[in-house]
Amino acid sequence: MPNWFKNENKKPKLTEEVYQTFRKSEDFVCQLNNQAIRPFWLCYQKNIVDTKVIHQNILPYLLYAKIPTIKELKSIIPIENLVITNNKDDIENKLLQGSIMVQFHKYDGYCALIDAPKFDKRSIPIPEVEFSVVGPKEAFIESIDVNLNLIRKRLPVPELRVKMLTIGKVTKTKVAVLYISDIVDKVNVQTVLQRLNDIEFDQVSDSSFIEQIIDDNRNSPFPQMLQTERPDRVASVLVEGKVVILSDGSPQALITPTTLVEFFSSFEDYFMNWYISSFIRLLRVGSVVFSILITPIYVAVLSFHHELIPRDLLATLITSRREVPLPPILEALFLELTIELLREAGARLPTKVGQTIGIVGGIVIGTASVEAGLTSNVLLIIVALSALASFTTPVYAMGNTIRLVRFPFLLFAEIWGLLGIVLCFCFLLTHLIQLTSLGRPFLEPVYPPRLRDLKDAFIRLPFSELSKRPVFLRTQDTSRFNKKDAKAKKDIDE
Repeated sequence: MPNWFKNENKKPKLTEEVYQTFRKSEDFVCQLNNQAIRPFWLCYQKNIVDTKVIHQNILPYLLYAKIPTIKELKSIIPIENLVITNNKDDIENKLLQGSIMVQFHKYDGYCALIDAPKFDKRSIPIPEVEFSVVGPKEAFIESIDVNLNLIRKRLPVPELRVKMLTIGKVTKTKVAVLYISDIVDKVNVQTVLQRLNDIEFDQVSDSSFIEQIIDDNRNSPFPQMLQTERPDRVASVLVEGKVVILSDGSPQALITPTTLVEFFSSFEDYFMNWYISSFIRLLRVGSVVFSILITPIYVAVLSFHHELIPRDLLATLITSRREVPLPPILEALFLELTIELLREAGARLPTKVGQTIGIVGGIVIGTASVEAGLTSNVLLIIVALSALASFTTPVYAMGNTIRLVRFPFLLFAEIWGLLGIVLCFCFLLTHLIQLTSLGRPFLEPVYPPRLRDLKDAFIRLPFSELSKRPVFLRTQDTSRFNKKDAKAKKDIDE
């Protein structure tokens, strides 16, 4: 009798505990193969294991090989990710991540773990939230390996570093931290890694969980990390010297540190002439200011400052409000909340139904409320334009913040008029000045003033003027290219 059958009945406690734990789940497979020269056990979670690996890369080598010990498997099975271990925690983690456990006896102390995870993933889609007419049409998906491939394809440099972490006591989510080693400020990388390692939470299902946990100020309505679904934008900010966080199961990447002005710039701005992109950026900023202030100004003027209304406009306002029994503040709140209800209903319903509800509901409710005398047609136009202006924000998270900020301005306008609007603006400005992103000023380059960074803030100057990386990132290499050498080059015909 061969030596490997002598200890058949010995049952070390280690793998027996693992087996007793997993056998309570019906999708755990543990079967004996007696047809091999040396019988062996295969144990795995059938729903997360690729069975093609078993039939093509494992069974053909195990059935006809004379294997004296479990440690000899590494020289027989041509699979790179094969681990021999007797550590209980490693065995459990590997089985739950899609590995196959191989043993010659069911309760051996040592076992071989072979990676064979099943990847069910969707194809690479086009960006939906950050859609652009010009430029690449690829977006991240829920697989972190595919997302890393999309980034590596755009940055084929050895200096691109990827640090892998596991976060979440229950979900055990894979998280990747990306940066370019010879550009990024090492303090930023260490801060991100420290905050991620300090996370004590049972589940991390999406990158949004990470953002809320490691933000500098968790009580602020303003997002302090930029979420993006575009690989090209991630590649661009990595070259700038920023840090990117990817989470397995999330199609969104987190960019940090960031500033307020970045939330009003779209990556499509860099695909257009700088005149056009600068005009569009200024239009977005102006739209946001209009969206926040126009309705509070209407309430403040009608409640306290009638003398500011031009005489020609005063007759129109009196006519429009003649049948309205509500004061301006209730009239404005009614319409603002109605717009929010329509927006939320349209977002939660299926796409085709949601679009119909938004259009038909807005027309019907708006017309009916004016005819019923609940609101004036002037305020209806103002609120509609305010809602339309809020949609110009290219980052969805900042759009939600703008929706929320409008309501404190309305209340202050009702209590103190234009003085209340100024007072609320001072509170908002104070909060933004104190806010930071990864310890960097959130209001930069406005405060502290950085003239060099203004070249790519509210406006975008030509690429020839963007020879330096942002000051607030404190990068190791501050220069993108030598501006003098770039200007010195001449065309062939010059």
